Amino acid sequence: MKRARIFILLLVVLAMVATACDSDDSDDTTTTAAEGETTTTAAAEEETTTTAAEETTTSVAAAAGTIDFWSTEKEPARVVEQQAIVDRFTAETGIDVNLVIVPQDAIPSTMLVNAASGTLPDVVFHALDLTIGWAEAGILDLDAANEVIDNLGRETFSEGALALASVDGVPSAVPSDGWGQLLIYRTDLFDAAGLEVPDTFDKITAAAEALNDPGNNFFGITMSNDPNGSFTQQTFEHMALANGCNLVDDSGAVTLDTPQCVEAIDFYANLQNNYAPAGLQDVVNTRATYFAGQAGMIVWSPFIMDEMAGLRDEATPTCPECADDVAYLAKNSDFVSSFSGPSGAPAQYGQTQYMGIGMTDDTELSKQFVEYWLSEAYLDWLSVSVEGKFPLRRGTSEDPTLYIEGWKQLQTGVDREAPLSDFYAEEVINGLIEGTNDFDRWGFIEGEGALVGALTTTLIVPKTLDEVLAGSLSAEEAAAQMQELAEEEQSFLEE
Repeated sequence: MKRARIFILLLVVLAMVATACDSDDSDDTTTTAAEGETTTTAAAEEETTTTAAEETTTSVAAAAGTIDFWSTEKEPARVVEQQAIVDRFTAETGIDVNLVIVPQDAIPSTMLVNAASGTLPDVVFHALDLTIGWAEAGILDLDAANEVIDNLGRETFSEGALALASVDGVPSAVPSDGWGQLLIYRTDLFDAAGLEVPDTFDKITAAAEALNDPGNNFFGITMSNDPNGSFTQQTFEHMALANGCNLVDDSGAVTLDTPQCVEAIDFYANLQNNYAPAGLQDVVNTRATYFAGQAGMIVWSPFIMDEMAGLRDEATPTCPECADDVAYLAKNSDFVSSFSGPSGAPAQYGQTQYMGIGMTDDTELSKQFVEYWLSEAYLDWLSVSVEGKFPLRRGTSEDPTLYIEGWKQLQTGVDREAPLSDFYAEEVINGLIEGTNDFDRWGFIEGEGALVGALTTTLIVPKTLDEVLAGSLSAEEAAAQMQELAEEEQSFLEE
């Protein structure tokens, strides 16, 4: 009963979580798995990949040296690069790989059907939000994943990424790439006002108050308050983690009514009600406010980095100074990856992606493919979205920073391309990479990934925060309400 509910909850959660703050939303022609049609890549070479719905009940004919690789990366350019990697792997090893594109919102249900019919993929690229549930349901081969990690060098991977995907201390899948949420601030304005780097609640509040000038349409900070968006939960969860407010304790008991959580709610509400623009603020609106030069700080993902540098026409900075230099904001902004509250330690909300190895009969071939993906093909893969794919494997045992240094030189952008290093200082980029070791999330390390999915699906946190912003709940009452509703969801999972 518990596993069945886990899968039901996961039917919709990934679509809401994995890309809530990902602005890389270019048009694509990939057909969703639910439509059951063949997907054509943008390669224009009449090559096709297959959607997962065509294989939900029947597996590919078992040919020697053939594995199925499922991926949630459906944007045309990423499909092309994945197929190119697959083709090179096949040419070098003789192992055939069927690339199957499964949209993020379809993979939970598709995985469920294939698990029931015994036709699991051999390898699956997926987000953290599904890893623990799949591992606990016996879908992922933990032994195979850890053999790959050891073969490549456990010390070469981000410690935070390994820990987040672990069950009883054992990683469930192999870390590939990820991004961490950021507090971005205007260094030119901070320097002029003599403000400190906003890396604590007190410093963030002081900066927001000092810079706030609503009479002139300028605000101390802009961040999500959308009650129907998981971006709001991501924003608040970052603040909660920074103040020692956790979803559950080590025993799995819900702990959202603690003083640390009340403090985090108060902090969030104070910033929103006193120093942020009025009205709905979501992914689009927050970015537009910062790009217009109307906010001193913004909470966003690193997907904003190429846009802030003027490399994407659909999201171009329009600040007064940007008229002479479209990259002005990139050159005059800095990033705080981890910050802390009065009752916590520095923490950063992180979204990580993994290569999972399915419980199939082709384990050895699958391990070869995953090792290839994270070595010979690794920089090619990271290049498809440099600003949103931080390398979770730093380098090799012989060259510990090989992939970090290679990633720094990769071109990013949509309508124009350039290395991030053209716009951001080396210490800024290094700080983003080092921040991946501090990636944290509610509930995953404690084995409550399914509960996280339930909260995201039901929007308990953003809807409760909306009541606080409206003045109908105090911070204490909001914490108590979150506690009660989370305990109800947990009890459903345990039935």
